[in-house]
This record gives sequence, C-alpha cells and structure tokens, in this order.
Amino acid sequence: MLRVRPIHFTSRPDAWEPLLGALGMIKTVDDGDWREFDAGSGRLALHRAPEGSAEDGTTAFGVEVGELAEFARRTVADGTRADVIDAPHGSTVQVTAEDGFAFFADKAAHGAVCADADPALAVVGVWLTPGVENAARELRNIGARPRHEFPDGADFTTKNGGILAVRAASATAGGPLEFEYDGGLDSVRERLAAAGVEVRSEGGALVMPTPDGGELLVRQGV
Repeated sequence: MLRVRPIHFTSRPDAWEPLLGALGMIKTVDDGDWREFDAGSGRLALHRAPEGSAEDGTTAFGVEVGELAEFARRTVADGTRADVIDAPHGSTVQVTAEDGFAFFADKAAHGAVCADADPALAVVGVWLTPGVENAARELRNIGARPRHEFPDGADFTTKNGGILAVRAASATAGGPLEFEYDGGLDSVRERLAAAGVEVRSEGGALVMPTPDGGELLVRQGV
C-alpha cells in the first residue's frame, strides 16, 4: 500500500482543527501532540511543536505503507535507497533520493480513510528539487503512479490515496502543505466562510491564512 501523509508541525493544533474540518477532513487519531485527519484521498498528521521553534509551521513530506520490510525491499529493487531504521517515533523506512532528499515511509496505523471525509478533497505532498526528472523516477520507484507531466514538474497518484507532486526549485526541500479539490471550489469556499476563514482566489486556487501565519492552497482538480 502507499498513501500520502505529510506531517505538519505546529504550536497551534487546536486552531487547525476547525480549518481542516471546514475543508472536509475528519479527525481519526487524537493522541494529544499527534493528531491525524483523513481527506477523501490521503491523510494529514499534525504534530505539536514548541512555539517559535524551527519546526513550527513547517510541513514534512511523508507517506504511509503496509509492511515496512517489504516496502523497503521493493523500493531498493526498483533502484531507490530505502532503509528500515529505528527513528524517535518508532520503526520506519527512510527513503533517500539521489539529490539528498530524504523522507519517512511510516507503517499505517489504520487502513481505510474515514468514509465521512469529503471524497473530493485530496492531500498533496510536495517535493521541491532542481532535478525534477530524477525525483519523478524516485517516486515511481516507491510505487507512485504518474498522472501529469509539466514543463517544471510532475504529479502522481497513490494506490491508497493522496497526490505526490514534484516541482522545480533552486534547492531540494519539502514543499508546503496543499490540497486538491475534484469539484467546484465554491462549495469549499462556502464551508470555509461559514467557519470564519478568509479566502481569496488566486490562479484558479483558493488561498487562505493558516493558524501558523502562513498560507494554504486548495487547487482545482486536474
């Protein structure tokens, strides 16, 4: 299995909950400092970070898988480095790309996404890199399915939900948290407005402030 599940670090997890709810997500795990929210496609984890820390307001690219050892074996067989390691949060697979970008593939704590989540909403994990072609190959090697290619990037679907995107940038890094909506954005705008969220349109996407002082995009599905 392969599911998109970025981790957003924030000192304001309680303030995120009404925003994510208005987007159509359902909270499925609440362990205090660790919370998980399901979209119709993909999952998001919130991890509490100390206020003002370097992590506060950042998003880590990440995925969920089934059996760690089998995922690592298949990924290595396809040509990408993948090591089962003991991380502070437990056993995981660290995937390391040729450009030096590394991310975790964690074992999914629960399988299917919540049936009450908005089925049109998808979580997007973003990988920024000057080597788009190489990064795209690495995502194919972990089992992601090519969907679209662009002059400055590519995106992929995953078997168990969510979208992985590679975008050209001057340096390698994880990108910001984003969503995609496979339907009219007006319904999302109305839900957000009802929740008191200020929203503006920009380039065919909805843009809104986050509790961390950043901005969050919901793009129209393609």
